Amino acid sequence: MLLRFFGLLLEDPALFFLLVGVVSVALLVAITVHEFGHALTANTLGDPTPRSMGRLTLNPIRHLDRFGTIMILLVGFGWGKPVPVNYHMLGRDPRRGMALVALAGAFFNILIASVAGLFVRLGVVGWQSPFYIPASNWTPDLGIAVLVSFIIFFNIILAVFNLIPIAPLDGFKVAVGLLPRRQAAGLAQLEQFGPIILIAFLFFGYYTGLLFDVLIRPAEALSRLLTGYSF
Repeated sequence: MLLRFFGLLLEDPALFFLLVGVVSVALLVAITVHEFGHALTANTLGDPTPRSMGRLTLNPIRHLDRFGTIMILLVGFGWGKPVPVNYHMLGRDPRRGMALVALAGAFFNILIASVAGLFVRLGVVGWQSPFYIPASNWTPDLGIAVLVSFIIFFNIILAVFNLIPIAPLDGFKVAVGLLPRRQAAGLAQLEQFGPIILIAFLFFGYYTGLLFDVLIRPAEALSRLLTGYSF
């Protein structure tokens, strides 16, 4: 994401570093609520593992994954540190329980984006596309609008990206938990190849435009639904 605004570093260094701060705050909000959603749901279903590992918290430091955070800062999508979960303690049907835990991260992201989007819908905060930040006439109102827009953007992108059904993303666990057992067992065998498949998908998707269709189009639709505006 910040790569789009790197030219500001020479044109207006103060604005660039202000933008770095705004983006960082919005990013911390998105990652924290996503991973907290996983931890809270697992704990609610009866698994104390996230709480015992210090993950049932809104402290962002506990949830940051170094590479995933860098990815979001630079290109706009990535991930947080996975929440440890004991599969066998997720209620009477652990397979469905795991699907709920996986889905909870995206749900919390959409919840936060919905609350922030409501302020835009009501006109309390203006809308400023996170892709087109004006380099002049920076005011406190514009700063708040940019921050809220980035919070909405990162929460939506984190939700949509993590629901792609490729391991180790949450969408893979959701698919395994919701598919009939026979199909789920077949899909689960692909988990060991997930990281390779994901990297190949990202590179192939970037150069063919498939990533835009899979990630940006749903994110744009959610943005219009929640705020009335596109990114």
